[in-house]
Amino acid sequence: MADILFTHSYFYKFDDKQWKNQQPYPPYGTLCAAAVLRECGFEVALFDTNLRDSPDEIGPALAAARPRYLVIYDDGFNYLTKMCLTRMREAAFAMAKTGRAAGCTVIVSSSDATDHCAEYLAEGADFIVVGEGEITLRELILALEAGRSDCRGIAGLAFADPATGEVVSTPPRPVLHDLDQLPDPAWDLVEMADYQRIWRRHGYFSLNLATTRGCPYKCNWCAKPIYGNRYNSRSPERVVAEIEGLMQRYGATHFWMSDDIFGLKPGWVQRFRELVKARNLRFSYKIQSRVDLLLKEDNIAALAESGLQQAWVGAESGAQKILDAMDKGTTVQEIREATRLLKKHGVEVCFFLQYGYLGETRDDIEATLRLVEELLPHDIGVSVSYPLPGTKFYDKVRTLLGVKHNWTDSDDLAMLYPATFPPAFYRRLHRLTHKRFRLRQGLAECRKLLRGKRPDWRRALLTAYYAPAAWVDGIKLNRLERST
Repeated sequence: MADILFTHSYFYKFDDKQWKNQQPYPPYGTLCAAAVLRECGFEVALFDTNLRDSPDEIGPALAAARPRYLVIYDDGFNYLTKMCLTRMREAAFAMAKTGRAAGCTVIVSSSDATDHCAEYLAEGADFIVVGEGEITLRELILALEAGRSDCRGIAGLAFADPATGEVVSTPPRPVLHDLDQLPDPAWDLVEMADYQRIWRRHGYFSLNLATTRGCPYKCNWCAKPIYGNRYNSRSPERVVAEIEGLMQRYGATHFWMSDDIFGLKPGWVQRFRELVKARNLRFSYKIQSRVDLLLKEDNIAALAESGLQQAWVGAESGAQKILDAMDKGTTVQEIREATRLLKKHGVEVCFFLQYGYLGETRDDIEATLRLVEELLPHDIGVSVSYPLPGTKFYDKVRTLLGVKHNWTDSDDLAMLYPATFPPAFYRRLHRLTHKRFRLRQGLAECRKLLRGKRPDWRRALLTAYYAPAAWVDGIKLNRLERST
């Protein structure tokens, strides 16, 4: 039995692209919230949906735990949950209804619920935690346990007025500044063997953690409903201690630092490097960062010396005018320089690319393709501009949106507003970008062979496929452009 059953609404099996990757991570944000309530003396349990087949499976979990509270607390550190995918929203609705039928007080905390409180309340939730959730959740449950029926004095909440049914929203809660005051996540709630079994095929075991919350940059398409524009860090000492514990308890040798921006605070990555070396820890990790940030101080050297294996950066476009339109605050030249330095230090650099932003022309698209072929990153992630509530970009296109406002899964990539070209053009462009990129990688391996070096034979041989495939896709893309 448990006082509180925690769950979340992301199902890897509902997202074909992510399930095919076979790189699942536990719900870190959910574990953080569970640890806070456990610290208050509550018995907590976890129904981890990541590897489940259906939201209906929560029924037996509720029957076994018999909790007073069902808390659907999405992992706000996972970019997949920030996309507010409709399949996951529907799963959250189903679990909320099941929890309500089981007699639980249902509490929801997520990016999607923050943006759509009324819908979640109509689908079975009693309370929505708006924004950063741990302290609000703690105050709410303590108040309910004390018999308080009026929760209007608790910041960061939304609920239906019992008399009128109108949605009541309390004042927003300020974000936490001292993240070290929070306990370590409740890792023991996770069935870690299930994750280890899947990761075994990759030859290593990776876990996720977060060192910061928030992002101070102003990219106008980036939604920040949970942690906002403030940037707060855990101390390097706490982070290194957590890493060491996860290595010892679960055999993790690789970590995904799931921060929006890793290592922004001056001197943080340098102190992190010192502590990793002092404890003689051997692990690798991947991050998300910005090219301008990476070029500051000796950040790239410090990251590489502490085990950085892979850095994903928001290159977005090879056209400076598009970066400026996005309020990205970076330059194409910074992309070039950061890529060069990362490669120099043996770090795999990967690009996030974004097509379809307002005003993007075919020349801008070609500039992006040329930049990728010139810099030849280790990997790329290609998407189209995706308007999310609360962003300036959403406000620009909201009157152009059709019936569909969200993607079904992370591989949907549907254009939700009229861009320069029709949706079929961007679907073909997605394929062409990957094929031209893989072709250029293969040609680079072939050149190694000519220089007497050992190539990646698989990539080299695949040029025989990618060369004609890219040519065909280029012809089809030109036809789609002309039809427009």
